Amino acid sequence: MTIRKSRLARAATCLALALLVPACGARERAGRAREFGGTRAFGYLEQQMQFGPRIPGTTGHERAGDWILQRLRATADTVVVQEIAFKTRTHQILRLRNFFARFRPAAAERVLFLAHWDTRPHADQSQNLGQQRLPVPGANDGASGVAVLLGVADALKAKPPALGVDLLFTDGEDYGTSWSVWEADTSDVLIGSRYFAAHQPPGYQPLFAVLFDMVADKDQQFYYEGNSQAFAPEVVDRVWRTATDLGYGRTFLPGVKPTLTDDHVALQKAGIHAIDVVDFDYPYWHTTDDTIDKVSAASLQVVGDVAVALVR
Repeated sequence: MTIRKSRLARAATCLALALLVPACGARERAGRAREFGGTRAFGYLEQQMQFGPRIPGTTGHERAGDWILQRLRATADTVVVQEIAFKTRTHQILRLRNFFARFRPAAAERVLFLAHWDTRPHADQSQNLGQQRLPVPGANDGASGVAVLLGVADALKAKPPALGVDLLFTDGEDYGTSWSVWEADTSDVLIGSRYFAAHQPPGYQPLFAVLFDMVADKDQQFYYEGNSQAFAPEVVDRVWRTATDLGYGRTFLPGVKPTLTDDHVALQKAGIHAIDVVDFDYPYWHTTDDTIDKVSAASLQVVGDVAVALVR
């Protein structure tokens, strides 16, 4: 009888520990995840929207770029500005800027995060034909990725990373229409990422790169992107496992859904193991309805948590 009670007591203790350890682990992960401030990042998204559409050649674009640069100089160890004078297919000269912010720039092992900060001049996917000539506000397609990167910069300023981290803000990603010939020198899309791929720091070879594009949708779901899975499946696996470990397995879902030509493809062609974290199931893509009411701080928190965990 005493033996049985002892066994029951041990069994109860083991069960309690089994229940307690995962809970402790979850609390520990949550504590680490709070390095990223979703509410603060949403403020960065709001600030971009106050500049209006960030179309190259406009005042809103210039002011937004100056503001991003100011934020990065307050957080990163070094910031490189890549000035780009790009001639479009219509012979217009665009004055563009990539911002390349570095934490621990002397470290050999590095991770690269990137997002585009410009917005599209024409809402070509709007149902209303008249609206197709209007600019895209760019709350999700543009501002969300920038907000994540600026939030990551804050976290790395507060607690420097053990490895080198680079944040690349590309310009001219969404300017033109020549996606079918985007690899040509005259293509007027993916301009900033193509320029960076051709003008990298000497010997630059990050461990991996992650592009964040359209990441703040309130109805948030991320599937594998086809070009990412084909070129860098090990990076896809790392990101999705990290998300699952943080408790975001219902947001980062397995399986390929979209296959996109995005900024990560330009880096892939330069030999960088880059992937795209993108929620392409977004009904307001390239429309005038890509507005701030469609995005949330909670969605930014999810993606920011994953980004910070990837470099810890």
